[in-house]
Amino acid sequence: MAQRLALRQLLSLAPRMLPPQGQRTFPGPLAPPAPPVPHGRAFGTTAGCRSTFNVQDGSDFQDRVVNNPKPVVVDFHAQWCGPCKILGPRLEKMVAKQEGKVLMAKVDIDDHTDLAIEYEVSAVPTVLAMKNGDVVDKFVGIKDEDQLEAFLKKLIGA
Repeated sequence: MAQRLALRQLLSLAPRMLPPQGQRTFPGPLAPPAPPVPHGRAFGTTAGCRSTFNVQDGSDFQDRVVNNPKPVVVDFHAQWCGPCKILGPRLEKMVAKQEGKVLMAKVDIDDHTDLAIEYEVSAVPTVLAMKNGDVVDKFVGIKDEDQLEAFLKKLIGA
């Protein structure tokens, strides 16, 4: 009885391999492999994901941040930085609340040292507010949600 239960559980976890409608299956090792049936899962993006992006290189930064007609918040961070791990999601959430009025660029200083030097980032997290390619505001360290909201509203001009 325990073996049947274990077999049922195992079979329920395995992906279903069903033959196309109207075709017969051939038992044994010579049977052609059946194509797997898709699981029906899809990946989507939320508004927060669409307004936040990772900078790939210097030209990507130029195109998506400096030349962007919308205001952009630039989050200079590092994987090893504890405060960055707290600020990053908090800032993404606040940018998503602005419903596309502002974008957020994430720059890993270990991958893009040249950008960190160019924008005089001496500590992380450093957040820049950029409008029309110019730095209009900046802060270093962690801020609470009220402070972030005020920072974003000042950037947007609301």
